[in-house]
Amino acid sequence: MLDRLSPRPGARRNRRRVGRGPGSGLGKTAGTGVKGQGTRSGKKIKAWFEGGQMPLTQRVPKRGFKNLFRKEVEIVNVGELSRLGDGTTVDQDALVKNGLVRGSGAEIKLLGEGDAPKNLTIKLHRVSAGARAKIEAAGGSVELIV
Repeated sequence: MLDRLSPRPGARRNRRRVGRGPGSGLGKTAGTGVKGQGTRSGKKIKAWFEGGQMPLTQRVPKRGFKNLFRKEVEIVNVGELSRLGDGTTVDQDALVKNGLVRGSGAEIKLLGEGDAPKNLTIKLHRVSAGARAKIEAAGGSVELIV
């Protein structure tokens, strides 16, 4: 059975034989045209080569830099914690579950915008001074994760 398998008709085409006389349609210059860089043997022109003019990557002005030592921090405001309700424990898992952070594993910082729910227990990496004051004023506690 396997010895009778073959590709479907028209699925495989013959190799183009260049430089085999004028009758082939690709004789003499073998489809490379007349003179110039593209006709030479071993012709390999990089996709980004622009014929010798100043390349685009050098013509365009460069701006800014990327800090290699930057630390990614996800931000949550105190007002958004009302979604969790009063008297809950706020940690990374609770914030991810309620869609307040992405859950990328980055550190989470709590900022003080909005009103704090009552009796929250906060267990996060960073908390701003304003957020800490609002939570403690509402009867909650703040514990930093190292």
